Amino acid sequence: MERATTSASSEGEFRFKVVLLGEGAVGKSSLMLRYVEDKFSPRHVSTIQASFLSKRLDLGDNHVDLDIWDTAGQEKYHALGPIYYRGSHGALLIYDITDKRSFEKVKIWVRELQRALGETAVLIVVGNKLDLESERTVDRTEAIQYAKSVNAEYVETSAKENLGLADLFEKISSLMIDKWEKTREISGRTSQNSSSSNGSRRGIQLVDEQNDAAQRTGKCCK
Repeated sequence: MERATTSASSEGEFRFKVVLLGEGAVGKSSLMLRYVEDKFSPRHVSTIQASFLSKRLDLGDNHVDLDIWDTAGQEKYHALGPIYYRGSHGALLIYDITDKRSFEKVKIWVRELQRALGETAVLIVVGNKLDLESERTVDRTEAIQYAKSVNAEYVETSAKENLGLADLFEKISSLMIDKWEKTREISGRTSQNSSSSNGSRRGIQLVDEQNDAAQRTGKCCK
């Protein structure tokens, strides 16, 4: 299982890798471009293999540099997925709320991520194209229940209308910071327990049983 390494160069400074996964045409590229560069094009352009953008955001006293990877959703590129989500700290599993099939595909991506990354990555299931609410085919309650069943959060967005994107990336950044802090805390306790255990072993004394018996009885052995 690939373990993600979080870069925390100093207190309150973080760098995280976030990968966007989902079927083609669900709006992964549009979502990333709208958030990072505030751009949107109604014309769909398929991502070839993967693209990458960075974004810095401030969360109180914490400053986060996000490396955001947009992966191709076409089936012919599916086998390349592990190359791009390896080492990720977070993943956005994106589907189109008007396309039931894209929601079912999210479940496949989740299983693959869990096999590859275990519980090391933060997962958020994202229902995109909220501007097409009247054409919805995926019930929101169903999506929320599914997200809970895989220990993921659930958010709905619209890249076209720029709805929910800032909240989405702030949420995943906060969750990644929380996971990093918990991991550091557990690691610290493990180190302390290990040191304590080693110290106890170092404190063991080897005693000559014959001399020890003599000291207890007050007799000297020669």
